[in-house]
Amino acid sequence: MSRTLFGRPLRGVAFDVGVSVLVVLFTLVTAAQPGAWTQPGGWPSALVGLGMAVALLFRRGHPSLVATVVAALALVQVVAGWGPLAYDVAVLVALYSVVKYADRLRDGMVAGGVAAVGVLLAASQTVSQAAWWATALYFGLITGGVWLAALNVRTRRLYVLSLEERAATLEREREAEARAAVVGERARIARELHDVVAHSMAVMIVQADGARLMFDRDPETARHAVKVVADTGRQALEEMRRLVDVLREPDPPEPTTGPGADTAGTEPERRRATVAELPALVGRFRDAGLLVGYRAGEVPATLPPGLDLTVYRVVQEALTNTLKHAGVGAHATVVLGVDDGLVVRVTDDGRGRPPARPAPSGGHGLVGMRERVGVYDGRLTAGPRTGGGWQVEVRLPLPSTPEAEVIAA
Repeated sequence: MSRTLFGRPLRGVAFDVGVSVLVVLFTLVTAAQPGAWTQPGGWPSALVGLGMAVALLFRRGHPSLVATVVAALALVQVVAGWGPLAYDVAVLVALYSVVKYADRLRDGMVAGGVAAVGVLLAASQTVSQAAWWATALYFGLITGGVWLAALNVRTRRLYVLSLEERAATLEREREAEARAAVVGERARIARELHDVVAHSMAVMIVQADGARLMFDRDPETARHAVKVVADTGRQALEEMRRLVDVLREPDPPEPTTGPGADTAGTEPERRRATVAELPALVGRFRDAGLLVGYRAGEVPATLPPGLDLTVYRVVQEALTNTLKHAGVGAHATVVLGVDDGLVVRVTDDGRGRPPARPAPSGGHGLVGMRERVGVYDGRLTAGPRTGGGWQVEVRLPLPSTPEAEVIAA
């Protein structure tokens, strides 16, 4: 774990202190020359060097301000005519800092221009006035090299920061996708729970009421109704256990890719209700007392698992509503076919025997069907029929396949 001091990394603070101490040593070396303290500007010159050293302590947090302070002190040095001194290395450090750490590169470009002017002024104060251009070239090469090195480091630094920001953005997106997947899975499980509970409880309530009424008059019918209640309860319990197993299931292992990779068992097998199970579903509703007819035209032999489950649940929900509202003895028809897409139509005449005590409605049946159908860009229409009863019709677009196999039932 990296240590910090005043919100800054301790290693960076130590480095800046070392740079400032180095500038102080250069100042002391300059001041220690024979007669330096007695010459004009000796004391003020040392104070300028110490001021530069103190300013460099803040070069990372305030690079532009530090460069301005150091440039002002260097200008005082030039105006006073003290000439280039050893502690003027602080000017190069400040130039490097402003190019590397400033928020805008424009500050570094301005600092480079000011440094170029300073190079010309410093060269003009050399001892040999005839060779000032050589001195200017020498100082210019050093200053330009420092500026270009700082620009290269700045570019790499910004590149690394952009990579870190991109990685952080991807991580946030992954977290958002994971949360969305969790929400979607919860919604799916909620729909499954509603379908299981609403269907099973409706059948069990109707059959239990029928058994209670027929217990004395027709014991055989009552015994059959009780058997339907027990069978429906067992089936509901099995489906509920399956959903609970999904919730308890640990994260699946990462799939192994590459030549020879064995992908078997990388994702657990989950049994889903399919269109092929519709006759069995219709049979259970017949046992519950509905007079259900089932007709299936030419439909694709294989459907995507989600679409397969959607068709099954729509039929299940529609027949459950028929049993709850139309009652035992109502005539219902389930039609499955293809007409510019997959068509599912469930109708009833609404003329069954009203239940002794109507089952409470969860209020989510049609909403759940619309959500399921909407996932596949389908259309659902539900409403009363002209001659009485109710009709539910669903149209789902079929997936495009090169060769569509069909089955007829």
